[in-house]
Order: sequence, then C-alpha cells, then structure tokens
Amino acid sequence: MADAQPSSLSSGCVAVILPAAGRSRRFAAAGEKKVFATLGDRPVWQHAVECLRRRPEIGPVVIAIAAEDRQQWESQRTTLDALGVTLCEGGRERSDSVRNGLEQVGDCSLVAIHDAARPLVPEEDIEAVIATAQRCGAALLATPVRATLKRVSADAASCQTLDRQGVWEALTPQVFHTTVLRQAYQRWQGRAVTDDAQLVERSGHPVRIVSGSAINMKITHPEDLRIAAALLNT
Repeated sequence: MADAQPSSLSSGCVAVILPAAGRSRRFAAAGEKKVFATLGDRPVWQHAVECLRRRPEIGPVVIAIAAEDRQQWESQRTTLDALGVTLCEGGRERSDSVRNGLEQVGDCSLVAIHDAARPLVPEEDIEAVIATAQRCGAALLATPVRATLKRVSADAASCQTLDRQGVWEALTPQVFHTTVLRQAYQRWQGRAVTDDAQLVERSGHPVRIVSGSAINMKITHPEDLRIAAALLNT
C-alpha cells in the first residue's frame, strides 16, 4: 500500500476516461441505465465528473458511450459542455471503450480511468492516487475486503470459505502514465480484462495500491441509489 504525498502536478495534466457504454443489466429501474439515474438533483454520471473536476490536475474528460445512448447524452449537451466533457464511441467491452478514449486524451502525461457509476469518490482519494501514479507509473484506489468470502458450487448446494488475508477490492480512479497504459493496450490487444490495472499487471509493470474510502461505491443495483443518496446528504 502506498503512502501518497500531496500532488504538485501541473494544472490539467491528467486526462480522464469514463467508460459508460455498458448495458446496466443489473440495474433494472424502469429500463433506465444507471449512469442516467437521478441522484439528488443530478444524474449519477454528473456527480462522478464533478468529483473529478474538484482537482486542478484534471484536464480533458472523455466519456465513452454506447451508440444507442447518443441522443440521451446529447440532450444533456449544456451540462457536458459546462463540465468540459467530450463524448467518444464506446465498445462492446469495457477495454474497447477505454482504448477508444485513449485516442482522445492528447499529450496529457497521466490518464485516469474512472467508473461513471461511482458518484462519491472523495477528493483526497483522487489527489492521493494521482500523486502515487505520478511517482510509480501506475496506481489504483482499493479497500480491504471486510466480509467473509465464500466460493459457492454451481448449484449453490455447498460452499467453501476463502482466505481474505491480503485481498482488496479494486476501486476507481485507476491512474497511469499515459505511455504505460497505451503500451499495455498495444501489447494485450483483444484480451478480456475486468479493469485496466489487470492489463498493466500483465505487461509486467507493478501497480501500487492506494487505500481508498468505502464511500466510493459503485451504483450497480437500484437500492444502491438509496445508499448513495444517504451518503450524499451526510
């Protein structure tokens, strides 16, 4: 786990890509995708971007979207422009969306990948993971697994308890030197991964862990909105 020092990076040197082309299969609230769901008085994606925009290091922000959602995104053009957000075409897999986003970030020295469905990431966590990535080349926010873990049989008739020692849950943002992430994508093109740190790990580059807050939750199920709303109002 890294002890991050306060960031002294120049303003706007970190580009952000938010993959938002997923189908939200587990979020079935009246057919609405989770990134568009209302949290407080704003959509979830807007909260996520506003959290990032609190840091002066954040420069270009790119959201990778599904073609089928283009009209809904364009209906929010005023807000997108006010937040300095560019839209790009997403892909079938998350990695496809990030790869497309990488073509839009220009010459920023660092790039952060953040879930558009994480609307509550604390500013101090963003600062810490950026500072660590600047020093080490690759870093991600994570939190230790607190619950007891079970491996369940296919028919759910039996289970085994897993050792959670040293097991952490990955959060976002995940931040990389832009060249490190681009090289990882070039080397492992077409490989299925669940996050960008996995690609970088496979490329042989160590990824540092920065302890993050459990408040940085991901909206996955409709009930998560109620939890997020309670946290937003505390």
